[in-house]
Amino acid sequence: MDDPTLIILMYFIIPIWFLAGIVDWYCHKRSNISGTSGAKESLIHLLMFAEVGIPLFMVLVFEVNSLIIVISILLFFVHEATAMWDVSYAVTKRHVGPIEQHVHSFLEMIPLLALVLVVGRHWEHFIALFGVGNMSPDFALELKEDPLPTWYLVTVLLIALALEFVPYLEELMRGLKDKNQKSRSEPGDIRTKNISPVSHEQAEAASPYDTSVAGEEDPGVALEELVEDRKVNPIHPKR
Repeated sequence: MDDPTLIILMYFIIPIWFLAGIVDWYCHKRSNISGTSGAKESLIHLLMFAEVGIPLFMVLVFEVNSLIIVISILLFFVHEATAMWDVSYAVTKRHVGPIEQHVHSFLEMIPLLALVLVVGRHWEHFIALFGVGNMSPDFALELKEDPLPTWYLVTVLLIALALEFVPYLEELMRGLKDKNQKSRSEPGDIRTKNISPVSHEQAEAASPYDTSVAGEEDPGVALEELVEDRKVNPIHPKR
């Protein structure tokens, strides 16, 4: 194994992706995702996991050809669109702090870096998609002739399951549980009677994607102060 791009993919890109994923999950938990954006955002996270996990699995197990490259490129753009949907929804429901935003930059760029390295290692299959070069596009799905070490594949799959899929599944379960508890709460429940929910417009105005500029108050702090103010001075509907 003397190909530096393969070594970078196996021992740098994939571990960094795992690390960023678990840090992102922890940020979600710290921001009380189950009680704010809830199960909907968790489902979006699982969708993004699949959008990255499918091409990763295919690159590790199958011969990389024009088919694998096309699937990887398409899912990369789908993942980017889903990431925009995820953040656009999340910032209207909960505090997306600077650390989580920075982690998101890793989670968006890591798949792109991996894709560039894969294309670079299999350049002829890539340019064949455009009718360039001496090779015709190959769309066959075949197992690798020279497979990666079994211990490595098993380790990657187990870590992906333990550190990525299971935590986000647990996040979804918490969101569903919290939603069920809220639906069973009575209007006079002591847990909710003094809390006025933040409207969509109010949360959106405090989001990091509002028209904030350098030097203004941190938008996440503004959202937290808004929620605390509603707890202390609840707004009662007019009779």
